[in-house]
Amino acid sequence: MLLSRRVDDKEIQLKRQNKTFFQISSAGHEAVTTAAAMALKPAYDWFYLYYRDRAICLACGMTPAEMLYSAVGAAADPNSGGRQMPSHWGYKKANIMSVSSPTGTQFLQAVGAAEATMRASNLSDKDGFPGDDVVLVTTGEGQTSEGEFYESLSTASNLGLPVVYLVEDNGYAISVPVEVNTPGGSISEIVKSYPGLHIEKVDGCDFIASYEAMSRAIAYARERRGPALVHARVIRPYSHSLSDDEVLYRPKEERDADAARDPITTFPAWLVANGHATEAELKAIAEAVDAEVLAATDDALSQPQPAADTIHFGTYSPDVDPTSEQFDTEDDPQFSGDPTTMVDLLNVCMKDEMRRDPRILVFGEDVADVSREAYLGKVKGKGGVFKVTWGLQKEFGGNRVYNSPLAEANIVGRAIGLAHRGFKPVVEIQFFDYIWPAYMQLRDELATMRWRSNNHFSAPVVVRTTYGGYIRGAVYHSQTGASLFTHCPGLRVVCPSNALDANGLLRTAIRCDDPVIFLEHKHLYRQTYNKGQYPGPNFMIPFGKARTVREGTDVTVVTYGATVQRAFVAAREVAERGISVEVIDLRTLSPWDKEAVFNSVRKTNRVIVAYEDSESWGYGAEIAARIADECFPYLDAPVKRVASTDTWVGYAPQLEDAILPQVSSFVSAYEDIVRF
Repeated sequence: MLLSRRVDDKEIQLKRQNKTFFQISSAGHEAVTTAAAMALKPAYDWFYLYYRDRAICLACGMTPAEMLYSAVGAAADPNSGGRQMPSHWGYKKANIMSVSSPTGTQFLQAVGAAEATMRASNLSDKDGFPGDDVVLVTTGEGQTSEGEFYESLSTASNLGLPVVYLVEDNGYAISVPVEVNTPGGSISEIVKSYPGLHIEKVDGCDFIASYEAMSRAIAYARERRGPALVHARVIRPYSHSLSDDEVLYRPKEERDADAARDPITTFPAWLVANGHATEAELKAIAEAVDAEVLAATDDALSQPQPAADTIHFGTYSPDVDPTSEQFDTEDDPQFSGDPTTMVDLLNVCMKDEMRRDPRILVFGEDVADVSREAYLGKVKGKGGVFKVTWGLQKEFGGNRVYNSPLAEANIVGRAIGLAHRGFKPVVEIQFFDYIWPAYMQLRDELATMRWRSNNHFSAPVVVRTTYGGYIRGAVYHSQTGASLFTHCPGLRVVCPSNALDANGLLRTAIRCDDPVIFLEHKHLYRQTYNKGQYPGPNFMIPFGKARTVREGTDVTVVTYGATVQRAFVAAREVAERGISVEVIDLRTLSPWDKEAVFNSVRKTNRVIVAYEDSESWGYGAEIAARIADECFPYLDAPVKRVASTDTWVGYAPQLEDAILPQVSSFVSAYEDIVRF
């Protein structure tokens, strides 16, 4: 407890000396967090923490020097290699998962990690699962205002998961007092009706009471009786961070009342009063702590920062490259059966992969055949709104294929936690239009996990989602904003235009070690022109490999998804008038095949970039910019775009047709560019 406080004090001193750049302390939380760590087992149990948990990390084996490496941004920082601010913990050898800045994103990931123990037990999978491990997730009381807190509690309660919530309630979320964030001022009162949730309330400044409360809560979860929540009232003797001044909003009498409860003074006094320690022993402890912190400071200040040439390390897996020849079996398909739809070839790919790897899990809204397994055999089964997952539950059971609540963040957050424990989640967001509640988990968590932890942690999740128009789906069933994901370093973004490519690309997505956004166009699911034969269980298409749909000499059109066929039909039409168009299907949007595009541009000297999203700020702008940068000497005309109007998509057929790119849009573009 004292070591935690002294490291905080040293960081504050270094910040004021301009030797570090940020500080946020754990002061006042040391009693309950030390107690929590002592009641748990590092490298056995799992920890999803937040920034005020220095004492937990110290008790789990992290050294003061390692903490100060983080403060100075040293390359040796075990939390992030200097990539994150101090107090963003991540200590792999103790199972302390990488902490991020967004408030409340840890809850669903912790629930996913706890869910992994349940799934593993049901599958008799003991590799990495001792059987009675628990997950600790910590939070301040302010973070419990986030919706993901309640989503996580719902799933933890529904599934009876072995997760322990520790709410470190210091009364303030920066300057906002607890009664503003929490109706009635007590989160434990609000959540006490959750079925199976064990609740403990404790003075978090009382170490003995905290240890007893944490021990009871952890035992409850370890015995697989369900989740537990410990509501610990603590203090915050320092400001929220050094960017905050609590004197501006907390009167002296309130701060003095907190100081009277400070465990760094009250616990030593209790030890002496009850004969557990002498003043001399406490003085020796304090001197040893001060010496350790001083030595750690000298060590940290001498450490080099990470080299500039390391910036790309860990953006993607350094070990598994989905663009490599290892994933290129496209030239040797083992075809069988009659041509079939994209829906069918996606379905059979998932079946192949689930037979190959027992740790693949499929879940999302409506993906199961039934939620009540007793109905299997009595009904045909749902298997997704578009039937892409139909029959998976029947073959692989409800432990591997199951429905989630109607909550997109819940799906992705849980998937991240499951991936941390070695499962391979292939999850479905039913409609791209509704993916946005999950965007925090996708961008700030899934995409950053490997990079921010300096490659110590990863979450190779596949997120399948349907997107796009041409179905009379109006505003909320026609969205196509792929650029919002291609703009996220760390995500692979895939967009097949036909059944065969969908099969091979999904197989690569599942076998690679990076998170993948897999975009499936609803309009393409059952078209006859894009059918394909089953290519066998080892058919893969590497990421970043475009397909030349049609050779040409006058114009290159670079496109993907549902506009591929429109570009192709238009190319055949203008060919009758002497215009030769080369059609390139990118297939993957991040990475994209620059070499194929540039080679084509150098051949035709004219290029059109086509995409279904709105013209302005769309994905095609990046392709156009790269062509202008690297192929300018070869261009005989400006780069042209074919895209949707800068509006939403309307429902009435005449509106939709006017908004989305049509064959006629391509014909006009081809004719215009060759006339330039």
